[in-house]
Amino acid sequence: MVAEHGISVRQACRAARLARSAYYAPAAVKNDGPEIAAIQAYIAQNEQHGFDKLYPVVRRQGFGKCRLYRVYKALRLNIKRRGKKRLPARIRTPLSVPNWPNEVWSVDFMSDALWSGRRFRTFNVIDDFNREALRIEVDSNLPARRIVRALEQLIELRGKPLKLRMDNGPELISDTLASWAKSHGIELLFIQPGRPMQNGYIERFNRTYRQEVLNAYVFETLGEVRRMTAEWIVRYNEQRPHESLGDLSPRHYLMAKSL
Repeated sequence: MVAEHGISVRQACRAARLARSAYYAPAAVKNDGPEIAAIQAYIAQNEQHGFDKLYPVVRRQGFGKCRLYRVYKALRLNIKRRGKKRLPARIRTPLSVPNWPNEVWSVDFMSDALWSGRRFRTFNVIDDFNREALRIEVDSNLPARRIVRALEQLIELRGKPLKLRMDNGPELISDTLASWAKSHGIELLFIQPGRPMQNGYIERFNRTYRQEVLNAYVFETLGEVRRMTAEWIVRYNEQRPHESLGDLSPRHYLMAKSL
């Protein structure tokens, strides 16, 4: 009808009572060899590219998108996306003030950049009892093993906590940290995803650290970050008053409670 009578595809398909997709469907006997060769040649040099990267290049050889994608799927070249790790159900726990030191520590990560643009991260640890800054680990990369090492060093100086409160970051839900905590008899308290105020003590600490250190200075090296951070921790723990502690510093509050 289309070729002989010159009517549109829509009219012809309506007259024949067929879906328009039937008109455009590839013939079963048509050879897909050229498409297969073009796709395999591209994938051989770009193994991690998906169809969205392949098509703009291969289309220059005159191949249609629908036909090319059909062959692409038939070759089972679709790249599987890495699914998110399923988290177990997190139970909300009240954010209460502990009755003694080393009962609950809160931990969290922060990130910033040097003047050169190089990114770095910090791993912050505080004691919920008196909001004391126990440690701030600074480096460009802080994997789970580095976190465990930092906590081990802190325990040697401070003693171990009964509980660790944290969010669901990849380093914190790792098997490495879970095995270490189990071997030390430390309970891991995970907050619910998307509920940062369930870890409110360290969220408030992070805000102070960013305002008084990270946003207050321009750093050129990680050594400068570590030095300025160490000096600030001393001022924070021994001099800076906290309204929630009766305008006492964390160390003075700890001394007052121990009397």
